[in-house]
Amino acid sequence: MKILHCPLNGPRNISEFVCGGEVVEMPEAGAATDGEWADYVFGHENARGAVREWWFHVPTAYWFIAERDTGTDEILRTYPASEVFGRRPP
Repeated sequence: MKILHCPLNGPRNISEFVCGGEVVEMPEAGAATDGEWADYVFGHENARGAVREWWFHVPTAYWFIAERDTGTDEILRTYPASEVFGRRPP
């Protein structure tokens, strides 16, 4: 059984989580082109090594960030999104 440490709920079975994809900067809502939005939504680096990803704990509807090594699938660190983002986008 693989365990993922949720910053809100502590260690939990990974079957309780859904990966939401890489953490990437969102384009400016009013100024981005269609191509920039398409790249934001569909473009993925898929690089080997450490990446920051959004993860969702389904039972509590809690989003957080995990750093994961894509080569080994090891979770390196988990933390609340507030450590990266000070506020929600408008």
